[in-house]
Amino acid sequence: MLSLKDLSFWEKSVYLQNIDFCVVGAGIVGLSTAIFLRNNYPDAKILILERGYLPTGASTKNAGFACFGSPTEIYDDLKTISENAVWETFLMRYEGLEMLFEIIEPNLFSYQNCASWDLIQSRDELLPVDFLNYLNDKVKSLIGQEQVYQEETDIIEKSGFKNIIAAYKNRLEGSINTGALIHCLYKKAIAQDIHVLFGIELEDFDTCQESVELKTNFGFIKTSNLIICTNGFARKVIGERIKPARAQVLVTKPIRDLKFEGTFHFDRGYYYFRNVENRVLLGGGRNLDINGETTEEIKTTGQIQEKLVSLLENVILPNTPFEVDYSWAGIMGVGNEKQPIIEKLNNRVAIGVRMGGMGVAIGAAVGKKLANLF
Repeated sequence: MLSLKDLSFWEKSVYLQNIDFCVVGAGIVGLSTAIFLRNNYPDAKILILERGYLPTGASTKNAGFACFGSPTEIYDDLKTISENAVWETFLMRYEGLEMLFEIIEPNLFSYQNCASWDLIQSRDELLPVDFLNYLNDKVKSLIGQEQVYQEETDIIEKSGFKNIIAAYKNRLEGSINTGALIHCLYKKAIAQDIHVLFGIELEDFDTCQESVELKTNFGFIKTSNLIICTNGFARKVIGERIKPARAQVLVTKPIRDLKFEGTFHFDRGYYYFRNVENRVLLGGGRNLDINGETTEEIKTTGQIQEKLVSLLENVILPNTPFEVDYSWAGIMGVGNEKQPIIEKLNNRVAIGVRMGGMGVAIGAAVGKKLANLF
């Protein structure tokens, strides 16, 4: 393993000397932060460090939902969170998606405005009769869009679902290819003379009067400013304000004449699925073992994968043969509050974490706020 101290004069001078901003984490938030820093500081030397050979957390491991607020989630949140906080979160997600689309052309990462549906499995999950009217009035006042939400039960029979009794539609939500999104953000960063080094893990840091010294698995790096964007892996920096939350996903082999399009979620959002190239992508199940899924270990488990297969058999694809082709896990960052943590730890170190499973929606907005802290 080649230590940083053993690099050549050329390597050190290009990558590791006179760094103005070092961003840790090359996911949606980290790459967006670096891009907005470049907008603010055209001549700055910006370096991104990523511990994996690909972004390690959730940015390329999620389901690819471009979502900002399902009706059942909003209804549940209003029971436990102030109305102002609920709608601030909604607006940040909606505006964050718009900001992302301004950074990268949506067609480049296969964005589809395919809508989303909340699927209801039991009568006690049904929303009050007037709640959708309240939602639509509130959303119109915030973003100027009419009739965003509606009940659309016809989707159940049309899609061939079983054991579903109702469905609520959000016409503005959609889907993306998150791998393509990260690739586009990476290309934009490189085109703007932002350096990205993979396989380097931040182990610790020490803030000095005029710099921050980073201890990595390859040695020490000095930077004028440090921005930490490691989301679910940030607990060692800010403690219990953030917890890792593992999310597991599977994808079937292609299914001929797959009936449904769009994005779907049910059981308070603990399960979610979509059509990807005539395959079913299905994720969730963290509620089956909350303690066990509060982990930084990136692997799947038999209990949750079996539950996902059972849902395919009994709800999503009844009487339709299928085979699982892929399965994986990613690590989100969650906490007692839904809002992300965006703050300076001191005058040279900032952190942007706790995306709450909404990194696609709010990642670019968090990146802009982080860049504007300096």
